[in-house]
Amino acid sequence: MHSIENQIVDSSFSAIINAPIEKVDIPTWCFTLPEKEYQGCSPAHIAAGFTTAPDGTRMSINVETIGGSLMVQHYIETLGKKDHLILDSDSDVFTPTGRTTIHVTWELSVKKVDEARCEFTNRVRSYATAEMLAFLDRQGIPFDIFRTQRQPMSIAHNKGETPLFAASIERAALQNASATKAA
Repeated sequence: MHSIENQIVDSSFSAIINAPIEKVDIPTWCFTLPEKEYQGCSPAHIAAGFTTAPDGTRMSINVETIGGSLMVQHYIETLGKKDHLILDSDSDVFTPTGRTTIHVTWELSVKKVDEARCEFTNRVRSYATAEMLAFLDRQGIPFDIFRTQRQPMSIAHNKGETPLFAASIERAALQNASATKAA
């Protein structure tokens, strides 16, 4: 799989969702997220959509800019439970010196705090692909230097989007709760 030696970042932040955990459905939120809602969760978010992989697995397509590089993420669902979603992407990265790929694992989960609240955790792990390592090598950029420069930008991005994702998931959970009551 992806080795710790090639890991660029492992970043995790949490925020409270003021909705009962029973009302939260992270995969439904992720795979029906309106583009405007995605854009509202970070100034770096450009576009979002959903589709399926060739085998029919659900996919979330996200376009964002991190650290000055445009990224197109092709997140394939590898675990989909109401309270835990794991997505994996071999993402395209467009840098000033060319295009390469990076592997990203995006993990979203919630755990119950009490009857009315749960804690949302947004964890992002990224790894250099063989293509990226060759790309850096051709430019004479040592991987350790690249990792050191990339980490603060990725961590800051995750820290900024986590409470906004939590608020978006909360809105979706509360809308589902009122739709259920109205039915």
